[in-house]
Amino acid sequence: MNHRVAIALEGTIARAPGQLSRRAILGGAAALAATPALAAKCPIGPPPHAKGPKVFMDLDQVELDAAYNQALYAPLAGQIVKRYLSNGNLVRARIGNPQRVAYGKSDVEKLDIFRTKQANAPIFVFIHGGAWRIGTAKFHEFSAEMFIRSGAHYIALDFMNIKAAGGDLRPMAHQVHSAIAWVYNNAASFGGDANKLYIGGHSSGGHLCAVTMLTDWQKDFGLPADTVKGGLCISGLFDLKPVRLSWRRKYIKFNDAMEDAMSPQRHLDLLHAPIIVTYGSNETPELQRQSRDFAAAVKATGKPVELIRAENYNHFENYETLANPYGLNGRAALKLMNLSVC
Repeated sequence: MNHRVAIALEGTIARAPGQLSRRAILGGAAALAATPALAAKCPIGPPPHAKGPKVFMDLDQVELDAAYNQALYAPLAGQIVKRYLSNGNLVRARIGNPQRVAYGKSDVEKLDIFRTKQANAPIFVFIHGGAWRIGTAKFHEFSAEMFIRSGAHYIALDFMNIKAAGGDLRPMAHQVHSAIAWVYNNAASFGGDANKLYIGGHSSGGHLCAVTMLTDWQKDFGLPADTVKGGLCISGLFDLKPVRLSWRRKYIKFNDAMEDAMSPQRHLDLLHAPIIVTYGSNETPELQRQSRDFAAAVKATGKPVELIRAENYNHFENYETLANPYGLNGRAALKLMNLSVC
């Protein structure tokens, strides 16, 4: 801590409660404000630039690229993501390691099952994010304890990334669908109730969650149309047109067919279950708009949807609340599954 700040705070805190003078308080505040390390503001959003031609809605290319770069709106994103793993390590130390199971033939097609003690329990399958490029199940298991303590099995999926998929999002989605089908068909093997299968996902996983909610289960897998009983889309993307126009086109090989097939907002006729959409008020403007527009589109069809805005949370902080039964997403997940707060 800066020496000047330390002295100011020490002089203020040393006084007994009720004896803080106005001079001491103002002096401490002034020292804080005068300290560059504490007074400096973290830059949020796109860098200063001359406004260019509009690319999507009112956004120029710089603004659109920034609107699909969550880190520009969350300066401490790196620290938060590291916390996902460290908290997951603590969870595994308390409840034990998951059962690792293959749902497909390739090395990556595996899932981790954290079992609750209750028999015939509901199942929550989580689809991780990472801009479709990175991420593993292990990084996204910090929420497992909340679910198993509340009486639900928690399953975290591994699946291919966009590079392995050759830039095509559809093979990624197919692996996720296959994993969900495996869970449905094998629920009894780990004490789960196949008729109480719910899914969730964050960021690009929120996108894949919405895509999965719109799967034709009867046609593609011979399963009931309502195989999935509900979905929780956390800070997701639901129409890929603006994504295709952004910097992400450098690693996703978009074409018209993929854009349409992988834009869940365009295929709501296949939605057969309630869906909850959440987003943070400190997210990028496009991720906020995408969540609002998707929820509005679902509502317009007359199908059940709930939109939740997490006030003063950014993209990464919003997701962390899934691990807390009293947090915004934890409470939403339990509500979706008709479970009580533990």
